[in-house]
Amino acid sequence: MKISDWLDEQEARKVDVSQIALPKNMSYDEDPDETVFYKEINPCGLFCTKNHPFSTVERFGHWYYCRGQDKKAGIHSSKMKWRLFIKDRDSALQTAKAHIE
Repeated sequence: MKISDWLDEQEARKVDVSQIALPKNMSYDEDPDETVFYKEINPCGLFCTKNHPFSTVERFGHWYYCRGQDKKAGIHSSKMKWRLFIKDRDSALQTAKAHIE
């Protein structure tokens, strides 16, 4: 089942899908149709493998999956992770940019 179909089913059941966690097997089985936005703050350089604040928007069908780690968490932190499913592209982009700026 595609992520967008699963979200539509959940929404039809009156589940608030904005903060829903995808089933683990579903998130690994499907690549996004498009990566709309991605930004990472990595002052350490290309070869640093530790956590860095980032923000991304990926499109799955007519749904936008926004996720990241808030800039306020700081470099190499694993805190302040966030996610949002939404159908509006402009709101998705605005949310993602707000978390990284």
